[in-house]
Amino acid sequence: MERIILKIRLVAFDFDGVFTDNMVYVLQDGSESVRCSRSDGLGLDKLRRLGISTVIISTETNPVVSARAAKLKIRCIQGCGNKLAALEEICRAGGFTLSEAAFVGNDINDLECLTRVGLPIVVQDAHPDVLPHASYHTRRPGGQGAVREVCDLFERVLTVD
Repeated sequence: MERIILKIRLVAFDFDGVFTDNMVYVLQDGSESVRCSRSDGLGLDKLRRLGISTVIISTETNPVVSARAAKLKIRCIQGCGNKLAALEEICRAGGFTLSEAAFVGNDINDLECLTRVGLPIVVQDAHPDVLPHASYHTRRPGGQGAVREVCDLFERVLTVD
């Protein structure tokens, strides 16, 4: 695992079920809200300090996703019908390959990315269909510190004294 992490230059995240607990609150006016872990922001700061690029790639088009991404200062691609194509373009623009990328997902719409990146990661409560495709399974569920756990893992490996 450590050898793979040493090669990673980008960590891409799904949003729903990774940054959130995969639940949605629907208010009577039809607006939605989600629950996220505040510790994720400190984790993402660690990745930035380590020089690792980050991005959220979400099939969802929802203002809550862009609002959370803006607060966390992370690039966000929403309404993405083809996550793999978006990830390939991000890698191409950054001058690296999919083998130098990690993807953190939780469900079957993440499968294409999980099967193509150098480090496929799923959250603890991911759908069973994606579990066999991950090299790393977080101990924390989505929305409850899974993003922070991934960031802390990178920090541990990349700051070895």
